[in-house]
Amino acid sequence: MTPEIRPYDRERDTDGLYAAKVAFERGLGESTGGDGKAAAYAEKLTDTYRERWLDWVDRCVADDLRCVTVAVDGSADGPGDEAAADGAVVGYVFVLPERLAMIWDAAVLNELYVAPEHRGTGVADDLLGAALDLAADQELPLDRLVLDVDPANDRARGFYDRHGFEPWGEMVARPLDDS
Repeated sequence: MTPEIRPYDRERDTDGLYAAKVAFERGLGESTGGDGKAAAYAEKLTDTYRERWLDWVDRCVADDLRCVTVAVDGSADGPGDEAAADGAVVGYVFVLPERLAMIWDAAVLNELYVAPEHRGTGVADDLLGAALDLAADQELPLDRLVLDVDPANDRARGFYDRHGFEPWGEMVARPLDDS
């Protein structure tokens, strides 16, 4: 069965979306930065973080229902076996609403995740298509969709390369507790 691509629905998708978010975070931590990054990503996944993140999702979705689009498969369990009432969330894409995207002057793809068993099936392509459709509707100074991809994430880099994304600057970061 081909997963349905549709806007996130808090009543049906909350547990499945958050389970996918946890899988996204753990996958980033485990595959792109060694033990220290994996531990940092895992440590933040508290009940408090869950509530804060889901509240943020709600605020973004209140701006535009399409900011969070899910892939739902009625025949499979989702990440962490957290199935939604009428299907498992097997992937999602999160695009910042227009009012928050002004920080980059361009549409911002915040996260895209597909459960491993659904990778290579076209689900990621469909979710990216939904993100591009939303981005095209946003009225921003730069006519582009931007995202951050860890240089160590070869699979993601290949996916975005295949869809015409090109390097555009480089993000740098530092811990806030350093003086």
